[in-house]
Amino acid sequence: MTATTSGPTELTPLRPPAPRPAADVWTSSSTAPVLDVVVPVFNEEVDLEPCVRRLHAHLATFPFRTRITVADNASTDATPQVAAALADELGDVVHVRLEEKGRGRALKQVWSASDARVLAYMDVDLSTDLAALLPLVAGLLSGHSDVAIGSRLARGAHVVRGAKREVISRCYNLLLHGTLRVRFTDAQCGFKAIRADVAAQLLPLVEDTGWFFDTEVLVLAERAGLRIQEIPVDWVDDPDSTVDIVATALADLRGIRRLAGAMASGRLPLKEVRASLGRGPQPAQVAGVPTSLAGQLTRFVGVGVASTLAYALLYLGFQEVTGAQVANFLALLVTAVGNTALNRRLTFGVRGSEGAARHQAQGFAVFLLGWGITSGSLVALHSVRPDAHQGVELAVLTAANLAATVVRFLLLRSWVFRNRRHHQPGNTTTGNTTTGNTSGEVAA
Repeated sequence: MTATTSGPTELTPLRPPAPRPAADVWTSSSTAPVLDVVVPVFNEEVDLEPCVRRLHAHLATFPFRTRITVADNASTDATPQVAAALADELGDVVHVRLEEKGRGRALKQVWSASDARVLAYMDVDLSTDLAALLPLVAGLLSGHSDVAIGSRLARGAHVVRGAKREVISRCYNLLLHGTLRVRFTDAQCGFKAIRADVAAQLLPLVEDTGWFFDTEVLVLAERAGLRIQEIPVDWVDDPDSTVDIVATALADLRGIRRLAGAMASGRLPLKEVRASLGRGPQPAQVAGVPTSLAGQLTRFVGVGVASTLAYALLYLGFQEVTGAQVANFLALLVTAVGNTALNRRLTFGVRGSEGAARHQAQGFAVFLLGWGITSGSLVALHSVRPDAHQGVELAVLTAANLAATVVRFLLLRSWVFRNRRHHQPGNTTTGNTTTGNTSGEVAA
């Protein structure tokens, strides 16, 4: 079956069917497929036929109805003819022709028009082992997950690729983690699936029509609080890939900037998306249950490292003109003010000036306790080695300061900022990410 469109308006989106119990999905007798696997292509006359035939044979083993949709976005070689011939020969293969380029454009249009319950896509080179396809969609069919992605960076994945592609991929994912604070591990693997009802809510919000499309869908899903399941995959690099890495990287950077701006402005209705899918708002805090310990501890350690380095430099400077005890007190005092301010803003997410004076006062009390620990270490050192070298003093004080840091974190969390934990950055927008098929963890 072949369909042709010259623009985004000629494929009429179909309303996704309402979710049904898992057993009904697996035994459905409807003519509509349960799974629609889209293969977006551009000038793939050589690889297209072996890809479709191999995928078709694999899908024949699935216990439910499937379809393959070849989404040809403006190919100029014989790709349309190859796709049309496959559609004529294989009854559950469909060919859609778009007159504009863009993988994201092709996926958005085909997914929007599909009547399947689960929508997937994979690259034509089939770099990902097809054995991961059924695990990829199983969580979506059961209703456990909203989006599923193949991950080359998750534990259990087996990847064969060159150093250049490896470095680029990891750098890109680090960039996403640093700029958009995502939780998923692999945004670029061409092996993803999404429930149709979720796609119907998210796709109208996605603006990118190229390679950043995947990332944008995942970020929006995560920020809407939806569950993203990650499946470790076996993946072998295609050495003949024609992707322009530089152009793609620049487009991705522009996409990150645009998406960050859109989320910062609050113009994306992500809470409404979550509510429309029946998940409801996540509780900000449960009485008696500490929240986001891992995230707080990570940020606290970062602040602590910076404070410790600042303390060491200040101590060495003050020690030139004062004794060790005075230098220790002054260095601790200066760093305590900065440490409390940074932890207030970064670790515990407290905004504005309300309560700032009280927090600093309580932080000062914590500082006095830390000073007692470090001063006690100096007294103990000098009682054993009265002529201890400056370097030995610094080493002992650094160790004592690290011990005081642990005490400081516990007091800041349980006393100073105990009523403001739920204001941490990211708590209201980050979704759940699961790895594999059996575990689900709330992202900290």
